[in-house]
Amino acid sequence: MNAPLENFRIVLVGTLYSGNIGSVCRAMANMGLRDLALVAPRICDDGTEAGRMAVHATDILETKRTFATLEEAVADCAWVVGTTAREGLYRAHVQEPRKLMPELLRRAADGKVALVFGREDKGLTNDEIAQCNQLIRIPVCPGYTSINLSQAVLICAYELYCATGDYVPPVEKSLPATAGVKRRLFEKWREMLLKIGFMKEDKADHMMQGIQRIFSRGVYTEDDVAIMMGVARQSAWFSDHRDKWEEKE
Repeated sequence: MNAPLENFRIVLVGTLYSGNIGSVCRAMANMGLRDLALVAPRICDDGTEAGRMAVHATDILETKRTFATLEEAVADCAWVVGTTAREGLYRAHVQEPRKLMPELLRRAADGKVALVFGREDKGLTNDEIAQCNQLIRIPVCPGYTSINLSQAVLICAYELYCATGDYVPPVEKSLPATAGVKRRLFEKWREMLLKIGFMKEDKADHMMQGIQRIFSRGVYTEDDVAIMMGVARQSAWFSDHRDKWEEKE
């Protein structure tokens, strides 16, 4: 695991639903986080959903720690970051996760960082906000600003993981085709399309301009789709009538 990520703690305050706790565990595992703390959970179900929603992240669920207060949960943290969707005088200094996470990674190199998430029904109280050095607000459509707890954790954890730069997208193993190879392919297609009767020789140059455009940029427009569908239909027809076609030749 990326070393700075080891210094991050996800803190859930007053959580109501065990399924959300399990989903948070799964989100944490997806993004390389392991340290989960619960503050005075108020679980209102039978608790069985936690294990089911955690899926293969039950180890995080099993090693979670529970504290009576937020103060106790973040006592060993050098930086405490709260999340809020609400506005107000003490909630104005918010930043987007994408902008804040690189800074938090730098801080995590020297001490623990807590990402604090509030209750499903009313978030963090003003007293809890006061214990945070910084606040995060996830950008959402103004018409509906409430985000599910586990989804909020996933978004923040995703931005944090992306900020590490650890993810390396897969690269194409095959070398790029040269212009000469592409030209031979183009000529072979011309030969094939003439042979199956998709086009006539006097229209070939015009039709092949469309084919070349598709080769260059992919199937992009409705006209491109129409050309490729026509090739497929004509190829199927030629396959079904190949014997008769060869007899004519």
